[in-house]
Amino acid sequence: MRNWIEKQRYIIDFTISSLLRRKVKNFGLLALYTLIVFILASTMFFTYAIKKEASLILKGAPEIVVQKIVAGRHDLFPASYIETIKSIRGVASVESRLWGYYYDSLVSANYTLLTPPSSDAAKPSAKTTVVESESGGQSARPLYELNGAVLEPGTLIIGNGVARLRNIGKDDYMPFRAFDGKVMNFRIAGVLSSQSELVSSDLMLITGEDFRKLFGIDQSHVTDLTVAVNNPSEVEMVASKIKKHLPDARPIIRDEILRTYDSIFNWRGGMMIVIFSAAVLAFVIFAWDKASGLSAGERREIGILKAVGWETSDVIQMKFWEGAVVSLTAFFSGVILAYVHVFFTGSIVFEPALKGWSSLYPNFELTPFVNLEQLTTLFFLTVVPYTVATIVPIWRAATIDPDSAMRFTGE
Repeated sequence: MRNWIEKQRYIIDFTISSLLRRKVKNFGLLALYTLIVFILASTMFFTYAIKKEASLILKGAPEIVVQKIVAGRHDLFPASYIETIKSIRGVASVESRLWGYYYDSLVSANYTLLTPPSSDAAKPSAKTTVVESESGGQSARPLYELNGAVLEPGTLIIGNGVARLRNIGKDDYMPFRAFDGKVMNFRIAGVLSSQSELVSSDLMLITGEDFRKLFGIDQSHVTDLTVAVNNPSEVEMVASKIKKHLPDARPIIRDEILRTYDSIFNWRGGMMIVIFSAAVLAFVIFAWDKASGLSAGERREIGILKAVGWETSDVIQMKFWEGAVVSLTAFFSGVILAYVHVFFTGSIVFEPALKGWSSLYPNFELTPFVNLEQLTTLFFLTVVPYTVATIVPIWRAATIDPDSAMRFTGE
């Protein structure tokens, strides 16, 4: 065993010196190989990490979201349905939601407008403001407080992406054109934390009163409902009961939302890999051509080695170690560069294709998530094709007759 290890050490030393003698050619191969690994690893790391991030965020999503469907499309939800859902056995609570999209033609971006729910994250504060009513009396309207920003009628709390895109901040004003053509000016009460930018980049929080004025929605309708269930194991059963009581409603459970996000990011990552598969194929062809197209110097080297006593198996081992040095160096270099690219630079190269937002690209740092499954898959996608593409040419090179090889190089 010791003799075998010593023999392998000598062969590796000779292999490295042989690679250095042809440094320009081998450096070109190594650079191309590293680039292929970098592209595939970046796509894989980003896809897995953002799926993990989305799953962690969606753990706090409603157990069931109920929408009304008309002609296969999402429609406004009648508030009268709320009591029907509350009466279903197993339902713990029901909350209505007001949300929608607003297109800003100035910057060609869609904003998501949302009325904060009465929850721990954004609950009505104890503060109230007294305003004059149309009849001349006074009424108290609740204020909402989130991260120190007080949301009241006539104000907005915006996401970081909106603030960057429009170059606005706290106490600035932002105009909106309402459904009837009138212009509504809102004061920016605050900007959401950058830590939530993955889901809040294009988000705007608005009071229910302003939301209804902006989109022309009366008090008898809401956008949809969120339903909490007493027993988590009965979520699907409660959803089926909702569908039975309200045939025109569509209950969406949290697991379905998670599966949708997985499908979206799997599709995006898969499309990137398919696009770059042509590059991988070109690299495999290049590796085959390199291994089979021996230069005169390489033929002469193999001929001399066999003339001085090297066996065919020794030459094959040398070529094996040569391929291992190149492939493993490229693999680890590509993986390290991809790790830095995705988790330290925000995946700036593939950001538009993988994130998928329109004009509002969120700035966020993904939590590093790399496991053995990813590395193993990446290894079989990069190292194994290279090995397969070179193994036959390596065997052909090792069987060269020393006399004919040196005669050929001497012509």
